Formats: sequence, C-alpha cells, structure tokens
Amino acid sequence: MRDSLNVQDVSALLPDYMGFIFYKNSPRFVGEDFTIPNDFPATVSRVGVFVNESLTVVIDKVRQYALDLVQLHGDESVEFCKELNHEGISIIKVFRVDDEFDFSITKQFDEVAEYFLFDTKGKNFGGNAQRFNWNLLTHYDQSIPFFLSGGIDLSSIDEVLQLKNLNMHAVDVNSGVEQAPAMKDVEKVSAIINKLRL
Repeated sequence: MRDSLNVQDVSALLPDYMGFIFYKNSPRFVGEDFTIPNDFPATVSRVGVFVNESLTVVIDKVRQYALDLVQLHGDESVEFCKELNHEGISIIKVFRVDDEFDFSITKQFDEVAEYFLFDTKGKNFGGNAQRFNWNLLTHYDQSIPFFLSGGIDLSSIDEVLQLKNLNMHAVDVNSGVEQAPAMKDVEKVSAIINKLRL
C-alpha cells in the first residue's frame, strides 16, 4: 500500500498487518516520497517488503518507517537474516512454491525467521495473482507459523479456512482485493477480515 487515504481507510479496519513494498521493480513500489499517516493504528503491524536489497537499505527503512517486521521476498541467505536479527529486526521469510518445491529448504531458516510466507512461484517475485496447490502444505513440517499468499480473494476464503489444522498464522491478500496496483478495495478487504474473524 502507498496511497495515504487508502492506507487510512484500510488501517481503520484494523488488519493484523499492512505491507509496504520497497522493491523498485514492483508496480506496488511505495515510491521515494512515501509516508505513513501519523494516525496509523499502533495495533496494525507495519511490514516492509524487500527483494534482494542491501542490508544497509533494509535497516534504514526499518528505522525510517518504524517497521515491525521485514518480509524478504528474494534469495536472501540465512547469514543475511542473522545480520537483521542482530539489529533486532523480525523476519517473514518468503518461499515461492510450485509442484516441485522442496519444503526441507525452509529448515535452515527456522532460527532466523519469526514467520514463513508461502507464495506462488511465478515470473515475478510476488503479485502473480495465482495460487499454488495448497495440498502441498502438508509436506511442510509446520515448525514455524506461516502466512498463506498467492491469488487469494473472497471466493477462496472458505478453502483457506479448511487449512486450520496447519500452522497457518495469517492470510496475505493483495491482488485479489485491488482496484489497481497498490489501491485496495476497502469493502473487499473488510469482507475478508470479517469472514476470517468469525
């Protein structure tokens, strides 16, 4: 998200997290003059999304925007994550899943990530608006709570709720609730939040 009025409208719904993309090649890049509204709710965690960014830039953005977590959507190493942990920064490590994905590669990140995020592998680092085969999640050892992402909209929430036997922490919605890149449809977001919190 990046539009201040849209940020205010969506944050008023009190989602658990709100993401801000600092990857310049994304159509949802926040831009150089981005600000978070002063009345942003303290109960909504601020998540900065980065793709193969330098350690210095990530740390600077965390401080500048008082980010609560960083979502690492690229090929960041365990050592890179350890450096961020050393700075007191909590991590959501993203894995791009397809039918050939080996869930055992997540194990090396168990000690450095607070959460994992499983997204659909596609031509982009994210925002592919497609879902992967959620049955594959049974191959994950459930050691770290995860976010589920990838083409989720209101029509798929009933299926999401069927995954409650897994260690799913949150549902990441993006393109499925957008009117345009980075502009969220407040009614769609509200409907999903209400359904998930029943």
